[in-house]
Amino acid sequence: MPNPTGPLAGIRVLEFSQIIAGPFGCQNLADMGAEVIKVEPPEGEAWRQFSQFMPGESKWFQSLNRGKRSLALALREPAAQEIVHRLVPQMDVVVINYRPDVAARLGIDYETLRALKPGLIYVDNTAFGRRGPWAARPGYDIVAQAVSGLMALDGKFDPENGAPQPISTPVADYATGIAVAWGVCAALYHRERTGEGQMVETTLLNSALALQGSQVMELLAADEAVAAKMANVAALREAGASYSELQAAYQQRGALGSVNIYYRCWETSDGAVAIGALSPSLWAKVRDALETDFLGFADPSFDMTNPESLAAGQARVRELEEQVRGKTTAEWLERFEQCGVPSGPIRFAEELIDDEQLSANQMIVELNHDLAGPQRQVGPLLQMSATPLAAQGSSPPLGRDTDAIVRGAGYGEEEIARLREAGVIA
Repeated sequence: MPNPTGPLAGIRVLEFSQIIAGPFGCQNLADMGAEVIKVEPPEGEAWRQFSQFMPGESKWFQSLNRGKRSLALALREPAAQEIVHRLVPQMDVVVINYRPDVAARLGIDYETLRALKPGLIYVDNTAFGRRGPWAARPGYDIVAQAVSGLMALDGKFDPENGAPQPISTPVADYATGIAVAWGVCAALYHRERTGEGQMVETTLLNSALALQGSQVMELLAADEAVAAKMANVAALREAGASYSELQAAYQQRGALGSVNIYYRCWETSDGAVAIGALSPSLWAKVRDALETDFLGFADPSFDMTNPESLAAGQARVRELEEQVRGKTTAEWLERFEQCGVPSGPIRFAEELIDDEQLSANQMIVELNHDLAGPQRQVGPLLQMSATPLAAQGSSPPLGRDTDAIVRGAGYGEEEIARLREAGVIA
């Protein structure tokens, strides 16, 4: 692996994490130039084995672990814990997503490791936080979506089994990964000024809450309608209502939502488009593009309590929907652009790899994996003019760097051979 470049070049990270949040956070650090050593069990972390296209390799794993080195250790073995303890003084950052009891049992808890490196930055990522009744519970993105209200807010529902469906992308995981990288950068800045290390705590629950903005906010002066809706939901719960009934009561769009022509998706003759207009000036541009005088929810005189007015407004919306279906996506995008309406086609992710806009802004990187060969994937999340970010290589095959890393911790060749024979390293 070439010498890394970027704003975090020279920073060393020891990663004890798997699945998405921790690995994505550490991949962001690697893109910034940090040297990231990913500690995996001898069989590899779980995401390597999920939908494998070849032994020990999956697209999920490769998309979340580029630019890292792989150290395969049987952490339950005291000799493996000794390797970690000899490495930690060389590290700047440790990232972990184990339960507290597991970290302590493996000798990689914060108290143990900061005794070895007082200036250590230790990121402790959990599902629900280290305190409270759920502190010891494991959790994944789907659970965080459920308990945070994010899943219900999204409102996808499967009528076949009467249950809600998660958001297709594990947003709590990915948002937490960004929080991990953000927290590390802030902690490094603090240490640069003071010399002081610290623990950084991130949680899937907090990330899922943060993504909902005003939904998780109490403001008595503005919440009369919200309070009425939630009182209805509470009454239904008390009466033993099904989830579908609860969801229907919670997801009621109300009269204003049913006459929305400004911030929504429209079906065209050959696909669909999305428009986003959130100001009076943009509302006027939408009406210009649609060639309509219908104001929709922008009409200050609209009486949502009048059934006749509501029905008339909904009928106008249906007429406009039929009008939009009369032209192609390309025709509507051209029209919206001419009128200055923020818009875009609704596409599938797999269609974007060759998109001109992405390539023009270097959003896609080309890599060559040791085993799988050429690949393209989404590149760094941001760019910096003085210290450019870059993908520092593809994801590592399992244990590729074990010998070199253990050797760097002071072990000789005979010791390394004995550790491998004993199953401590792989």
